[in-house]
Amino acid sequence: MFFIGKDAPQLNGEIRDKELRVISDTGEQLGIMSAKEAQALADAKGVDLVKIAPQAKPPVCKIMDYSKYRYEQTKREKENRKKQKTIETKEIRLSLNIDIGDFNTKVNQAKKFLAKGDKLKVSIRLRGREMAHPELGETNMQRFADELAEIANIDKKPKLEGRQILMFMSPKVGK
Repeated sequence: MFFIGKDAPQLNGEIRDKELRVISDTGEQLGIMSAKEAQALADAKGVDLVKIAPQAKPPVCKIMDYSKYRYEQTKREKENRKKQKTIETKEIRLSLNIDIGDFNTKVNQAKKFLAKGDKLKVSIRLRGREMAHPELGETNMQRFADELAEIANIDKKPKLEGRQILMFMSPKVGK
């Protein structure tokens, strides 16, 4: 027997419907017949009877080699996973009174992240009396965004959320 998951189709003896619309392994319509007749056809060919459209009236079953079908399906899924690119969100933390050298280092690091195609989360954590001057943090954020303007778009403008100022950036398409 095959490994059957929660949403796997019904096979062979599991199909209990009185009438079925049957399709051959070549895709040819064999017509409407009873489940026993369809199972006999599948057994004669040495393959499985698989219910592919249970909601149809009458349900549609196909005569096919189910293990070969599952193998090809997992192969396709694996191939699709290889092709898809995962986008990570990298975080860069600035401070309210950051020096020019540290600022340039953070900008260079952000350029590397954006060149790889990752999204960027830029944050400034306000501590103690720094909460009295969030506008200084927003000017730092704006300066940071201006440095990266030619290679990045601002997805979410700098905004004070609690004790943090957050800004989200993504690489420009075509760069």
